[in-house]
Amino acid sequence: MYSKRRRDPDRVREPVQVYLDRQDRDLLEQLVESTGLPRTELIRRGLRALAAERLTSQPPGGSMENLIGAFGDAPDDPADLSERHDLYLAQALEREQREDR
Repeated sequence: MYSKRRRDPDRVREPVQVYLDRQDRDLLEQLVESTGLPRTELIRRGLRALAAERLTSQPPGGSMENLIGAFGDAPDDPADLSERHDLYLAQALEREQREDR
């Protein structure tokens, strides 16, 4: 027997195209496998979670989590940046001054 799904007239869906790099695509696929949820639902939940995090007021220091991993994982990034940040900043300023001469 053939059944048609009724469309909810109050619920309008709009298609959105998203380009993912391999790392993000692999992450999405891992989430699909571990949760059993469709990709679209995972993306919706991720969007809602980010909105809940960013569009509400945060306590002091609440944005520190956003800085974790902000530099990525490039092999030439110093592993001790948090401990020796003054040294790396001074070196960068010296390089910049030499280049301006």
